[in-house]
Amino acid sequence: MARRERVMRMSVELPLWRALAGYRVLTMLYAIGFFATAYSGFARPWLAVAYYAVLFVWTLATLPKVTNAANCTKRFLAADLTVALTGILLTPFADAHERVMDGGPTLPSIWTAGSVLAFAIKGGWRWAAVASTLVAVANLVERGTPARDTVHNVVLVWVASIAIGYVVEVARASERTLARALEIEAATRERERLARDIHDSVLQVLAMVQRRGAVIGGEAAELGRLAGEQEVALRTLVSGGLVPVSRVSEDAAEGAVVRMVEEPEGADPDGPVDLRALLAPYAGSLVNLAEPGAPVLLAPAAARELAAAVGAALDNVREHVGAQARAWILVEDEPDEVIVTVRDEGPGIPDGRLAEAEGEGRLGVALSIRGRLRDLGGRAELISVPGQGTEVELKAPKKTAGTRGTGARGKAADHE
Repeated sequence: MARRERVMRMSVELPLWRALAGYRVLTMLYAIGFFATAYSGFARPWLAVAYYAVLFVWTLATLPKVTNAANCTKRFLAADLTVALTGILLTPFADAHERVMDGGPTLPSIWTAGSVLAFAIKGGWRWAAVASTLVAVANLVERGTPARDTVHNVVLVWVASIAIGYVVEVARASERTLARALEIEAATRERERLARDIHDSVLQVLAMVQRRGAVIGGEAAELGRLAGEQEVALRTLVSGGLVPVSRVSEDAAEGAVVRMVEEPEGADPDGPVDLRALLAPYAGSLVNLAEPGAPVLLAPAAARELAAAVGAALDNVREHVGAQARAWILVEDEPDEVIVTVRDEGPGIPDGRLAEAEGEGRLGVALSIRGRLRDLGGRAELISVPGQGTEVELKAPKKTAGTRGTGARGKAADHE
């Protein structure tokens, strides 16, 4: 299968990063301006000047780091928080003791909140909680005592940063949901377009071949029968979907990136399997398949064993009813289990015939059907009325620890 990739970029984070960059610049200028107005009150103004020089250069030099999530690395966040914490802890050495005890602002002042918000936007509320807790500890150490105004500011930063981090996580989840909805919509439109094209060309030709072959007879009749089977199989394929997609979310420079990639068959062996895809090959001119419109998901091993049991039931129909016997497959997706019913139009099974066949060593039903379902934690029920056909009801739970048997059971067992 050719590999196609389409990228859709959506981000509600980008405005947050731009706002954060502006916030850092404005709060840096505010801190420097406040220091300029209170210069004479500092005990060691030269220490504050040195810190503000570092803060000025650091803020402007790191503006590209706070423009998107990709550039805002963990190393940068750690260094940025270190600058903020250093400024808080230097405050008692640079400022007058009286002003510190009176609740005066720290050297970085409200610039510190920008460092904490960067953690929140990058990593969500958990990262914000860690950063704000470190800032809280530094503020308490700087003040020496847990004064009311200090506790108030600490709690405000802590609650605000965690709330913003939580909002960012919700926004990311909403982006992924929206991206998936857009992918499904695009895949549906593509499937409908292909279905129209196929219906207007291939399906009509196959239907015409089937009709003409039946009229002519002989070898043409066999060709018509094969064309009819292919028509049914193609209709099933079109209705089930032709565009498999996978979704991978990434944290990129412009926000959430969702890539839609066509995958080769079997790309995810551990993921759930759509049972409809495994049953589709059984559909044909003589076998009618009725299935839900939504995927019927089962664990890979369970889906394969259930499909194999359906195949064994159809083999019994061909062997005991006839090669031209009609059969019907009905798939039901219940909340806790999947039910597949196979019904034929044969003469039915006489009472006691299954027990007799099992005693003779003919174990098709016992192993290929009932044994498979038993290994899945499910069950198989046979309902047969003489002269009214046979109905095999297969029930497999959606949650199962796996299967103990393998597909070899069906090949080794005799059909009955």
